[in-house]
Amino acid sequence: MEPDQDLRSDLRALRIDEHRRARPAGPWGPGRRVLAVAALAVVALGAAASYLLWPQVPQVAVARAESSGGAQGASLIATGYIVAHHKIEVGSKVFGKVAWIGVEKGDHVRRGQVVVRLDDQEYRAQVSQARANLLAAQARLDELQAGSRAEEIQQARAQMEAAQARLEQARLDLQRMEALAERGVEARHSLDRARTDYRVAEAELEAARKNFELISKGPRIEQIDRARAELEQAKAALLYTETQLDATRIRAPVEGTILERLVEDGEMVTTGFVGERGAKSFVVSMADLSDLQVELDINQNDFRRIRPAHPATVVPEAYPDRSYRGVVAEIAPEADRQKATVQVKVKVLNPDEKLRPEMNAKVTFLESEAPSDFPGPEVLVPRAAVVKEGSDNFVWVVRDSRVQKLKVEIQERDSQRFAVPQGLAGGETVVVSGQERLKEGTEVRVLSP
Repeated sequence: MEPDQDLRSDLRALRIDEHRRARPAGPWGPGRRVLAVAALAVVALGAAASYLLWPQVPQVAVARAESSGGAQGASLIATGYIVAHHKIEVGSKVFGKVAWIGVEKGDHVRRGQVVVRLDDQEYRAQVSQARANLLAAQARLDELQAGSRAEEIQQARAQMEAAQARLEQARLDLQRMEALAERGVEARHSLDRARTDYRVAEAELEAARKNFELISKGPRIEQIDRARAELEQAKAALLYTETQLDATRIRAPVEGTILERLVEDGEMVTTGFVGERGAKSFVVSMADLSDLQVELDINQNDFRRIRPAHPATVVPEAYPDRSYRGVVAEIAPEADRQKATVQVKVKVLNPDEKLRPEMNAKVTFLESEAPSDFPGPEVLVPRAAVVKEGSDNFVWVVRDSRVQKLKVEIQERDSQRFAVPQGLAGGETVVVSGQERLKEGTEVRVLSP
């Protein structure tokens, strides 16, 4: 019945009967009855207006996006668990106490993002010491490479000339003593002392001459090489201490999602395993949730039905209305003797935020290969489901009684359907009429077929 007809029926029901109007007045006299009728009329009018003006839940006709590799084309159906292709336990390269934790379980992190910081006072002191040693080694090498200063050469020359003068004086004293000793004027021991002084003066002159030559030539090449090696050693020591200091900032090795936080503020972290009650060796575990696989144990009797790169569809038990493309990515090189199974891993080609590691999932291995121009099983939708906006194509997908607008690529298949190589996984509920009234996230009521 239409809303206007309902309103007219309500008003006719509120009309006052002429015979009843002529009855004698009682507790409900004519005045009170009129007031009651008017109140009921206002209520009825309000209800009718609310029905007409209140936003109604749009009703839409829908159809199922079909996959060309459905259950009827299955060579094998198996169940398993969704796992991250690479699960990473992030550890520390140095020993220390946790000073700061920057992530929680479920956080998305970038590659190189700091997730944990350790107390770094001791490592900063080591860097300062290594930097001072480097400066000292550099100064020593610079000194040797610069050679002797002019003042040092002049000083060495002056010392050599002074030694020559002392030698000349000792030579004259010796000659005089020899002459006096021949005439018997001086004693024999005085002559011996003069000869000794002369030999000492000769030795001093020779030492001063060699010192002058060394200072004039500068340091030996071997000294410079040794100083250069000491400088390189100091550089390496500084680099090592800086690396240790940088390691107190523990970073995410890849982009991904934090699966578990393994330490708390103030706990000790070490570089090796020390037991359950000691220092921790890992700080967080993480994985790239855009790289997921389904891990399956296939019975040996069914193993012959599976091959490398075998196409498949993946349906998680948590979302039975969602389907994902898959392909066999790994087959274990040996079987499990006790369970009589072979482990197979199916890579999920189009994962989204709905999939989580350790979820149960059903995998359908397809009988035939997908078309060469498709990355997975072919998805077909009715032509009425595709909405064109400029050069782009969209479909409205119903999920949890609400609609989501998805951009898709389409290809001609037949007069009734389009093929969708990208944008849908197959199994989605798509809207085929009433799209003009929809907005992103609109709640809808699905019409029965």
